[in-house]
Amino acid sequence: MKVYCDTSVLVAASVQSHPHHAQSLALFKQLRSGKLEAMISAHGTAEFYAVLTRAPLTPPVYPSEAWRLLTENILPHFHVAALSVPQYTSVLRQAAEKGWTGGLVYDALHLAAATSNHCKRIYTFNLRHFLQLAPHLQDIICSP
Repeated sequence: MKVYCDTSVLVAASVQSHPHHAQSLALFKQLRSGKLEAMISAHGTAEFYAVLTRAPLTPPVYPSEAWRLLTENILPHFHVAALSVPQYTSVLRQAAEKGWTGGLVYDALHLAAATSNHCKRIYTFNLRHFLQLAPHLQDIICSP
């Protein structure tokens, strides 16, 4: 089954002190075993790096460590889906028409990547935003 993980799940799996670490790590074990086909978006890889390097963690995650986590724990196990320019434009047009601002726009990009790649499950810890953006996907949007 093809599944999509947003940044919140990637970060939780990568930071042992994160409150959702255990459940994210359990999902990652399934992904690594090949039981699930994992997908992330290209912009999600940058978002993962950015969140890790600016989060108020103790000890902090330095850029070299964020890069190591991305290249060792994420990229080998996930297919990276890139949106086309028309897909980005469509999401931004929708954002303008529907009044979406801030982080909702990035969540809408995650949803576009997941749906355009026919993912059967979308994992996030930001359920409220994802369901606000795509209530018709309530059956496949969930937390790990």
